[in-house]
Amino acid sequence: MTALRTIRIIELAEGVAGEYCGKLLADFGASVIKIERPGTGSPTRHMGPFKDDVPGTDTSGLFAYLNTNKKSVTLDLAIEAGVTALRTLLDHADVVIDDHDPEWLAAMGLDPRHLADARPGLILCAITPFGFTARDSRHRNATDLTVMHASGWAYHTPSGETDRPPLKGAGRFLASYEAGLEAAMCVAAALHDGLGRFIDVSAQEVMASRVDYVLGQMVAGDMDVDARRTRFDLGGPAGIFPCRQGHAYVWMSAPSHWQAIRQLLGDPDWVRAFPDDWLERGLTPERIAECRTRLGDWLRSQDKDEVSARAQQRGLTMVPVNDPDDLLRSPQFTHRGFFRELDHPALGHAVYPTVPYKLSATPAHLAAAAPLLGQHTAETIG
Repeated sequence: MTALRTIRIIELAEGVAGEYCGKLLADFGASVIKIERPGTGSPTRHMGPFKDDVPGTDTSGLFAYLNTNKKSVTLDLAIEAGVTALRTLLDHADVVIDDHDPEWLAAMGLDPRHLADARPGLILCAITPFGFTARDSRHRNATDLTVMHASGWAYHTPSGETDRPPLKGAGRFLASYEAGLEAAMCVAAALHDGLGRFIDVSAQEVMASRVDYVLGQMVAGDMDVDARRTRFDLGGPAGIFPCRQGHAYVWMSAPSHWQAIRQLLGDPDWVRAFPDDWLERGLTPERIAECRTRLGDWLRSQDKDEVSARAQQRGLTMVPVNDPDDLLRSPQFTHRGFFRELDHPALGHAVYPTVPYKLSATPAHLAAAAPLLGQHTAETIG
C-alpha cells in the first residue's frame, strides 16, 4: 500500500525542481502523468550524465532519476488539439505541478486568479526562481547559480580571488532540489483537506530560509554585510584534507575538539605548543595555518574511513568524503535500504537512490523506471 495511491497529478514542469517534486509524490504512489514536447521531450532528457556518454532522449541518468514511476505523454501545446487534450486530462487531476510563466499557464486554462471558479478542487503548485508574481519579468528565468547568490546562501562559498567566477555551492542543482522538496511537502499538506488552492514556491525564498547563522548574525549586527568571506572566517582550521585514499572533512571549534586531536595524533610536540582553548580564544591566522599544515601532513598517511572512525570515537567531527562507489558500499545506506535496483529499456539495469525519508505503513516504492519519451501517450489519450 502506498500513501498517495488515489492521487492523480499532471506534471507540466520541465525543470529539475518540478520533476523532483513529482518524483517524490510518484514514489509514494501518486499517479503522475508527465506532459512532454513531441520529439525532444523534457529539457532534462538532454542533460548528462548519459549512458556510454552518448546523448539521447532516453539515455540521461538525470532524467532517469527524476522521473521514476511516472508516465510520459507527448502533447503539442502550441496547437489547439494539444491544449484540448491537456484540458481533458486536467478534468480528472487532483494536482498540477508547473514551472512556467503566468501567461503560459493562463493560455492553458490554469490562471491562478480564476482557478477557484474554473477548477475548484484542483491544487496548482508553481515552482519558479523568484516566485510566480516576480516583480520583474526578467526574474522569471534563472539558473541555480543565480538563485544561490540571490538567496544569500552562496555567502557560504566564498572566493578570496576577485578574478574567479562566482561559486554556487555543492552539486549541480541544490537550489532546485530544495525547492522541489519544499513543493512536494506543500502539495502533501494541501491534499489533507481536499480543497483546491494555488501554491506559489519561490526557490530564492526556499534557499533564503536555509541561510542559518550568517543571516542571523547580519540581522543582529554581529557581522558586517559587506565583509569578504575567507577560509579563516569560515571556521578556522576546519576543512577538507587529503588522506592516503581520498579525503576527509574535519570540523573543530571547541577545546574538546582540540583534546580529541591530541589523543588522535598521540599528543605530538606541535599540538602541545597550542593553548588548550585556542579554538575559542586564540584563533589567529598564524595558528590556523600551522594547524592545517601539520594536521594535513599527518592525515596524508591515514585511511579516510579508519581515521574518521577513530576521530568520532574521541568526539571529533571527522567524516570521509565519499565518492559514488563509497555511497553504494555505505553500511548506513545499506541498513536504510536507500538504494534500489531497476531495469530501464534504454539504460539497462542500474541502482537508484530512493526518497530521503521513510513512512512505516506506506513506504515509498520504486515500481517503474523513468518512461521512454511518449511511452504512455496512446494509452492515456488514445
